[in-house]
Amino acid sequence: MANPFPIPLNALRAIEIVARRGALAPAAEELGVTVGAVSQHLRRAEERLGVELFERTPLGLRPLPALQQVLPQLTSGFTALADGLKALSAADDGVINVTMGSVFASRWLIWRVHKFTALSGIEVRLTVTGTMLDLARADIDCGIRYGHGDWSGVDTKLIGGREFQPVAAPELLERFEELDLGKMPVIADSTSMLDWPLWLAAAGLAPETPLNGPVYSDASLAFDAAISGQGVLLAADMMSADAVSDGRLRRPFDRPVAGLSGYFLATAKGRRETKKLRAFRDWLTAEVPASAGGYVAQLNARTPPPEGDGRAF
Repeated sequence: MANPFPIPLNALRAIEIVARRGALAPAAEELGVTVGAVSQHLRRAEERLGVELFERTPLGLRPLPALQQVLPQLTSGFTALADGLKALSAADDGVINVTMGSVFASRWLIWRVHKFTALSGIEVRLTVTGTMLDLARADIDCGIRYGHGDWSGVDTKLIGGREFQPVAAPELLERFEELDLGKMPVIADSTSMLDWPLWLAAAGLAPETPLNGPVYSDASLAFDAAISGQGVLLAADMMSADAVSDGRLRRPFDRPVAGLSGYFLATAKGRRETKKLRAFRDWLTAEVPASAGGYVAQLNARTPPPEGDGRAF
């Protein structure tokens, strides 16, 4: 019987990773070998298969059409293998590993994740990073990503965050007699995908209105800057709901606009939907609409305000 694997599985895995990532280093890191060893895997595989797999370009390695055509099958196959190995042990059934950006983690999930654990008995382990990690990795079950939801090799489900509008601290607004963004400091988040011209046009203002103010390259810091009164920030309603509900921020224009981007639950294409992944998805589907008024508002609706300044936290 002919060998169905004319090249070693480790070499096949190296091919799959390099084809997705466009470089040797990610494959070397995941396989625990040197970059040179990965290069050898690719060269020998091409020799045995009699097919050239990659185009070597100044921007990295690009899969040629023959490999590009079968890449989804390779990715799904290795994802299924990883899931199968995890299924052999029940040790991970009580833990779900999720990767996400700092804003979603710090402004929304961290205040609610205990509710999911209490309901499901599943512990959530977070990998918080601005980098879009490889969701096919065996140590990641899913991710929360912000964008259009059309990432290659990924299945997505929209969970919210498409509406956005300006927010500002009350003390900043009190310094100005009128709402004129051309005269007020406006915080620029250089990592944001939110569209000021789109919001300005929808609000009946000139899209070319010059906006000036402090610039931040971290979305979470931009939120903190807005709360501290440094300027007006364009923010997703989902992310600003808690700060608005407890009075740290206000929505001075009260004009939400729906954009094309949003927060998506993302999984590697072909990944088997485990019970814990289904539970997390179902919880997000229910919790996001329920949190529209802000978590602090929910707390205040259930418990009397504490003595002092009346804030819940």
